[in-house]
Amino acid sequence: VYVCLVLATVALLCVCSGRKESPLARSTSGAGQVLSCVIPAQLQRVTHRALHRLFHTRSCLFVGLHVALQAAVYGEYTWEVFGYCWELQFHPVLLLLPYLLLVGNVGCFVLCSRANPGIITKSNHASLVKIYAYDGVLFQKGIVCPTCNMEKPARSKHCSVCSVCVHRFDHHCVWLNNCIGAFNAKYFCLYLFTLAAVAASVASITAAFLVQVVLLSDMMHGSYIDDQGQERAVEMLFLIQHLFLTFPRIVFMLGFVILLTLVLGAYCCFNLYLALTNRTSNEWYKSRRYGRSHYLTSQPHDRRVVYQNIYSKGVWMNLKEIFKPPTVLERKKK
Repeated sequence: VYVCLVLATVALLCVCSGRKESPLARSTSGAGQVLSCVIPAQLQRVTHRALHRLFHTRSCLFVGLHVALQAAVYGEYTWEVFGYCWELQFHPVLLLLPYLLLVGNVGCFVLCSRANPGIITKSNHASLVKIYAYDGVLFQKGIVCPTCNMEKPARSKHCSVCSVCVHRFDHHCVWLNNCIGAFNAKYFCLYLFTLAAVAASVASITAAFLVQVVLLSDMMHGSYIDDQGQERAVEMLFLIQHLFLTFPRIVFMLGFVILLTLVLGAYCCFNLYLALTNRTSNEWYKSRRYGRSHYLTSQPHDRRVVYQNIYSKGVWMNLKEIFKPPTVLERKKK
């Protein structure tokens, strides 16, 4: 428990670093200062190094964890849920749906993790810098990346994990061990939606199986004797406890995939919103920091402006840009 508390505290500090204006960051910083008086300095250094290695260097650890979790869910689904549902004569297409979605998800995973996200090099810099105009707020002309020693094209960002500048940078995904940029954003969207569909399909079939078990046993119309020796009608809490004792692994898996479905569903909606408005996660975060207040730019006379998204071209064209990134020739035709 002690070590987990240290890890959680340091993780929050790592996440909130560089965001001193955030109340959460200030609270976390204060808590960190208090705990630093209790936690040994050597343990703090070890924890910082471990978290830095996990989240700020390229590693296959989360890829392995991703595969292990998926294998555990599908193993339980195959050996427990699939067999029971087959005996209950569920439709074969419904039972095979999670496997079909898995094939598509694995394909998108491989494509997204192995694809070039849009790494900016000296050979392609001249062409990439012409694709997007500088908005003068989030992206300003003349800013040179100190690591790559090149002028940053609009909508690009240097990834400290991969140590490269990425065209139309969205974020670095530790689960894919790759950056998400202009050239693999379509694979990431498909990967994310298929992963959410996988979780939703497994959750739906598992829930349908448990409901079928309850209906066949007519348990809802039964009764039980409580600790005081009184007869009581079956309630929802008793029903859940009974199912958990009868099918512990199945109920635990159901809770996990339901939570996963909710989290992935929310993230899918957020990514769909970004796609429809032609924004990246990086741009959304920056606009949250600077878009709601007047931001001092490096334009002549230091004019104060409010951020506006100049890259949105309408819903259809924004979606098209995800699956077919613009080139210099296409931009010149417009």
